[in-house]
Amino acid sequence: MVPGRSSIAWTRTTGVFTSTAHSQASGASGHIRGRLMPRATLGFLDVVLARRSVRQFLAKPVDDLTLRKILEAANRAPSAGNLQAYQVYVVKDGGLRRRLDAASGSQGPVLQAPVVLVFCAVPLRSAARYGVKGEQLFCVQDATIACAYAQLAATALGLASVWIGALHESEVVRDTLYLDDGLWPVAFLPIGYPAEIPPPTPRRPLSDIVRELT
Repeated sequence: MVPGRSSIAWTRTTGVFTSTAHSQASGASGHIRGRLMPRATLGFLDVVLARRSVRQFLAKPVDDLTLRKILEAANRAPSAGNLQAYQVYVVKDGGLRRRLDAASGSQGPVLQAPVVLVFCAVPLRSAARYGVKGEQLFCVQDATIACAYAQLAATALGLASVWIGALHESEVVRDTLYLDDGLWPVAFLPIGYPAEIPPPTPRRPLSDIVRELT
């Protein structure tokens, strides 16, 4: 390991993340049990490595301050022309989550997680400056980038999440949340405390996805 760098190791048998940076700095083991990562000891790249798609959640509410921090992080996401052509709906009610779960193929996490963030694109807001490109592309990019920021912020705060983009019945989502006709549901982000910590999933090698032009 290169001095001054940190890394995360996954211990599958115990379900524990070990931060080498935390271990060296504190002299402790750096083991974090019962959540995805330590709250204040890991850097941004560590947060990226620690993120998992978690589908099982504890029956424990997310407090308002923590939720606000996640939303503030989403609000800092870049957007086309700084227009932030998206809207975020915070859904806690069990009946509403049940309907949203059905609209997304009854995958389960929407029901289990205590809170679900629904990210909607606002096409007309982006179209006012960018025309068709703003209406069909930029607003969706804005919403998805904001959702990604929220997902990483949740990880940094010791919470878990899973991205759900298969919204099979968008009209049900519209009716459930009383969305204006101009809003386009893009993604659900169930958030909560993890009841599982899955091991890392395999990724394509960089040599397969990166093309360097020199």
